[in-house]
Amino acid sequence: MRKSLFVLGFLLVALLVQAQDLSYYLPAGQQYRASVPEPEKVIGHKVGEWHITHDRLVLYMKALAAAAPDRIKLEVMGTSYEARQQLVLVITSAANHRKLESIREEHLRLSDPGYTGALNYQQMPAVVYQGFSIHGNEPSGANAALLTAYHLAAAEGPAIDSLLNEVVILFDPSFNPDGLNRFATWANMHKSQHLVTDPATREFNEVWPGGRFNHYWFDLNRDWLPAQHRESQNRLSIYQQWRPNILTDHHEMGSDATFFFQPGEPSRVNPLTPVKNQELTQAVANYHAKFLDKIGSLYYTKEGYDDFYYGKGSTYPDAQGCIGILFEQASSRGHAQQTINGVLTFPFTIRNQFTTTLSTLAAARDLRVELLKYQREFYQQMAKEASAAPVKAWVFGNESDESRTGIFVEMLRRHQIVVEQLQQDLNLGKQSFKKGSSYLVRTQQPQYKLIQTFFEKIPEYKDSLFYDITAWTMPMAMGLKNSALTAAQVGTVKSVVLTDWKGTKGNLLADQNAYAYVFEWSEYYAPRMLNNLLKEGVVVRVATKTFTANINGQPRIFPLGTLLVPVQLQTKARTDLHTLLKREAVAANVNVFGLNTGMSAGGVDLGSRSLQPVTKPSIAMLVGAGVSALDAGEVWHLLDQRFGMPPSMLEASIFNRINLATYNTMVLVGGNYNAFQAEKLKTWVQQGGTLILTEDAIEWAKQAGIVKLEFKKTAPVLDSTKQYPYAQRSMIVNAQQIRGAIFQAQMDLTHPLSYGYEEEQVYLFKQNNVFMKIPSNSFAVPFRYGKDPLASGFVTQQNLEAVKQSAAVQVQASGSGRIICIGDNPNFRAYWLGGTKLFLNAIFFGRLIEAGSATAEED
Repeated sequence: MRKSLFVLGFLLVALLVQAQDLSYYLPAGQQYRASVPEPEKVIGHKVGEWHITHDRLVLYMKALAAAAPDRIKLEVMGTSYEARQQLVLVITSAANHRKLESIREEHLRLSDPGYTGALNYQQMPAVVYQGFSIHGNEPSGANAALLTAYHLAAAEGPAIDSLLNEVVILFDPSFNPDGLNRFATWANMHKSQHLVTDPATREFNEVWPGGRFNHYWFDLNRDWLPAQHRESQNRLSIYQQWRPNILTDHHEMGSDATFFFQPGEPSRVNPLTPVKNQELTQAVANYHAKFLDKIGSLYYTKEGYDDFYYGKGSTYPDAQGCIGILFEQASSRGHAQQTINGVLTFPFTIRNQFTTTLSTLAAARDLRVELLKYQREFYQQMAKEASAAPVKAWVFGNESDESRTGIFVEMLRRHQIVVEQLQQDLNLGKQSFKKGSSYLVRTQQPQYKLIQTFFEKIPEYKDSLFYDITAWTMPMAMGLKNSALTAAQVGTVKSVVLTDWKGTKGNLLADQNAYAYVFEWSEYYAPRMLNNLLKEGVVVRVATKTFTANINGQPRIFPLGTLLVPVQLQTKARTDLHTLLKREAVAANVNVFGLNTGMSAGGVDLGSRSLQPVTKPSIAMLVGAGVSALDAGEVWHLLDQRFGMPPSMLEASIFNRINLATYNTMVLVGGNYNAFQAEKLKTWVQQGGTLILTEDAIEWAKQAGIVKLEFKKTAPVLDSTKQYPYAQRSMIVNAQQIRGAIFQAQMDLTHPLSYGYEEEQVYLFKQNNVFMKIPSNSFAVPFRYGKDPLASGFVTQQNLEAVKQSAAVQVQASGSGRIICIGDNPNFRAYWLGGTKLFLNAIFFGRLIEAGSATAEED
């Protein structure tokens, strides 16, 4: 009997998943245009029967645009790294489409506090941006997009006419095309004809790195603010063209959950976000509750998720007079999975997501005037706050690293923040900012909230638990000098609005008869130039001591890390070498100087042993199960996209059987490497390899006997003499995890790992509990934390004490090799440019570190 019931239940699951008609999803009684194709007619299967692949999703959206041109205007906003199209469908009434540009222009006046004309709120449509599945393996959103787009294109009657007249919908069916396609392929290729609901089966357990991420294994939901990836940059261009009133972000969570929608944890709202924002979020939430009640779905709010980090899709809008809304649906991860709530089917997850797209649009229509007024009042209030604030502008820059400064400038401009270029030198106490390479951002402009979140520290924290990072002060991340200016200071500054950033360097200041060429290491893209020269067989040496040379009759001191290209040692013809250097100098925005003699005007001469040969890096990075895909992706993106030197990525099965002599540099990011042969790695290092360890890879290497170092322990969290409520346990324990804070480290500027830096301080990002003790051999610690290291962010007192007087970077010699332990993440989310030089120095110059300065501690 029990067996029969099991078989019957199994068949019911198969029926529920594979045979759901549109009537299961769509509103009862709704009539639809026959001329608009249903999804199945185009994609070849019912919604929820299979996971939609990105190509079929695009195919259907284009079919809808062709079938309903009166309602839909389709744009290709750009492409992903894997050349998949990113679409946005502008959906509204035919009447609105005929005057769409004037609607957009009038809507933008809401966010212009300088506009003094009248605005007719009664006639203005609200603008809603609906986006789906920014995490590719959270697919119910993108699959629900099929239904929502069909409904908006084909529904008939007074209700849909009213909605489309009063709302302009910016419809983004897939935030993450590459990740979505990767996951859909996985789920579909493991689907059985008779569905298997066992959570342990392969269908529900993707291989590393999974479909959550984009091509480079980045979490795009953390990239709205830094916008370092093309998917984000394309999307932001649409967002800023319209400045919507509501933005929705459809996600998934653990399979044993139900359905979440914002508002989130009240105590974890960013302090810069207005109270009115949360009130409107709750007003919209009432619509979600009503719609989900109607279909009987369980849900919850104000718990587990927050509105703190402005780099997430549901929080980024909050800084711009918009209501960002996060949806989290319990994930089936495949087609049907057993959970604590019974069998969770893929169609069920899609129906919840689709239902809340409709509830969002109903709220936008009914609350339209209030939403429009709120956005207008938000920007007017921003103007008042900026006017009252003592800081009237921020100045920043670095004349020796224009490109790094330029990356920050472009980051600001993507958010429609006006940046000005200094036309005069500006001296502020000990800091000086040079014209041409320094920039000004005035606070009195519409994007004041974003300017605050870019430049300022968060003043206080009402909670000790956070869903994401607690600090992201961008000048610290970028490693840029910066200073706040008062009204009196900014009033004397001469500057011009920047329309297009362009570096002033990239010059070859020498003829073909030079004795040698030199270029400095401080510019951000100098490593790319160096690597390209080494690939071309050019002999390059690095200065481990300073020297002075006459340039245009004036003495110039070339610092540690300067690169020398001695002409006599080259196999290339002089003309070919000259042409190559000119090309690379332009591409890297690096000035190359010519020297006429090997006799220096000061310091070491050019034939000195202190100018040591540089070896072309051959880099491997260990990847696979147990390794942080995010950390690995950051290294891959950095080396590939920015420096043109992608690593070989080795999984354990390959690593354990190949000859490692091909590689001279190996990177282990945060993670567990138990599947890799530790003795093989240890031998490779001892034979001369450079091993770079970051974050908890250091702990693994310690346990594996590869490094010899000690870790600091944190003080006990609980007082054993006190009784604590059981209900507080989770909060107390979880608060001890460092979610992401900024610490200032002191560096030894004479050490090879510091080449290219000018200041003795650098800001590093800590998102772990790795605290290395400072060994007795202080030369082995070129970067260390002092007595007051916290620069920005939340950290418990116990963890702060552990960071104090600890090693940020520790170097050890092992045989002929070197092991460089970087306790934190120097490449965080592709925007932590202040740590790039440290990481690249480890790659290029790690093997030059003297063995005596890197002697390991004895156990």
